[in-house]
Amino acid sequence: MSGDTDPGTGADSGARAGAPPVLITGAGPTGLTAACTLLRHGVPVRVVERRSGPSTTPKALILWSGALEVLDRLGIAAALAERALPLAGASYWSGGRRVAEVGFGSLTGTRFPGPLCVPQPITEELLYERLIQLGGTVEWDTEVKAVTSTPDGASAVLRTAHGAGGGETATARWLIAADGTHSTVRTGLGVPFEGSTYGREFLLGDAVLHASGAVPPPEREAQYHLTPRGVLVVVALPKGGHRVFFDQAAGGVTEPPDRAELQTLLDARGPGGWRIGDLWWSSRFQVHTKVAAAFRRDAVFLAGDAAHCHSPAGGQGLNTGVQDGYDIGWKLAAVCRGADPALLDSYEAERRPTAVTAVRNADRQTKLWLLRSRPARAVRDTAMRVLSRRGLLERRFVPELAQVDLDLTGSPAVSAADGTDGALRPGRRVPDLPLTLRHTRAGSPGAGAATLHQYLAAGRHTVVVLADTTDSGPDAARRCGTAEVLLIGGTRPGAPAPRTDTPYDRAEAAHGYAAQAVYVRPDGVVGGRAVLGGPGSPAALDALLARLPDRNGDPWP
Repeated sequence: MSGDTDPGTGADSGARAGAPPVLITGAGPTGLTAACTLLRHGVPVRVVERRSGPSTTPKALILWSGALEVLDRLGIAAALAERALPLAGASYWSGGRRVAEVGFGSLTGTRFPGPLCVPQPITEELLYERLIQLGGTVEWDTEVKAVTSTPDGASAVLRTAHGAGGGETATARWLIAADGTHSTVRTGLGVPFEGSTYGREFLLGDAVLHASGAVPPPEREAQYHLTPRGVLVVVALPKGGHRVFFDQAAGGVTEPPDRAELQTLLDARGPGGWRIGDLWWSSRFQVHTKVAAAFRRDAVFLAGDAAHCHSPAGGQGLNTGVQDGYDIGWKLAAVCRGADPALLDSYEAERRPTAVTAVRNADRQTKLWLLRSRPARAVRDTAMRVLSRRGLLERRFVPELAQVDLDLTGSPAVSAADGTDGALRPGRRVPDLPLTLRHTRAGSPGAGAATLHQYLAAGRHTVVVLADTTDSGPDAARRCGTAEVLLIGGTRPGAPAPRTDTPYDRAEAAHGYAAQAVYVRPDGVVGGRAVLGGPGSPAALDALLARLPDRNGDPWP
């Protein structure tokens, strides 16, 4: 694609002239993330939402490291942190005693080593503000009534809340369906939503929690009380108060629970001496554990709750959805900017297994909560106690929830393993390194970064060249032309002279890096690499560069 071509007006756009190439249905966290990602890459979008405005319902609370890194690339993580409560850990209680605990905040290789507690409306508010800053808008009170999709484009019948007649038929080259669990788009395309519904209903409330007993309410943790009657989860909120969460047998009541109902459950399952004061929000709902059979149907991509829904255990729903939105956002932007359209085949290949894993993990946790028989509960408590004491619960449990280092080695969007040893493996997160030398385009958004992860936090397609600064490194950097290039150099690997203590030397000693060029995707995953210095290295480097979109060097807003 030439540098003068508007991606929304190409002859193959599948949309009317001048229409944005991407239509997004749904302006929750998933849809807003996708929209901001596309706009930040210079691709115009149209966003429609059936609600009248941003959500005020504080459904989701927890943001884990993987989602926080996405929001950092979009420029709102710092503002989120100012309004959030960092969680130090979780504790598990059974029979009135603490049986296990998990510490948060110890994840390495990320700027966000622990989760933040922040109500969903704050996340949506900041994403919406960022959308406006990037030149986007949301068409509120606009509902999708029908949708069709072909390999060449998608069309949707839109109707406003006060509109008359049959509504507008909007066309776009691509459509991202982020319209929730009851997705009109998914249903209209006939994509099965596979899974089941729990036979119990869940109740929650956000309230002031007074305590006079021996066990105080948590201050910076999530507290799980596992009883034969059901579970009680208590989480401290950023501006004071707590969220209380219960399960019970499903009944015919649909109204949100009042303070009296929540207090009855709290008395039955809590440690005693806790009293619910002011209650400002409550909800009663059923939980589904489902995943769409396909995340793509021709020109339509399902994301967020439209693609998967699961138990609130571990706070995975919003986190998985935000990462869905970012993933399809940068991939569609790359294709609009000239990358091979085959890149889009990787969306389902990467995100559906991730969603299946998140759903399975949440279901596993929920079933542990709901154990009733005395023998099963005794086995559970003993296992959790042993795993907690040995630190195994923390080492396995927290990385799963954080979703910060996914295994994408089988994705069609990454190169196959080339047999080279080392930590820079295609399909895995690039390790962090200190920076010593840059060779980048003027005005690079990574200017001033002290580490590789800080540099990559801007979310650009980047070629990282790890090579001797006097040999193949600068030559490889020059061959990269206008691509975003980062050169990390030191003394020549294998040189007979004594090694100096440079960041490159330390990295090579620790990880076995050979002189190489590495393509790092906007999500921080190694997409491919080329070993430098051999007779075939120029061709290998050219093949690596072919993965980059044509207009990568455009400045970002």
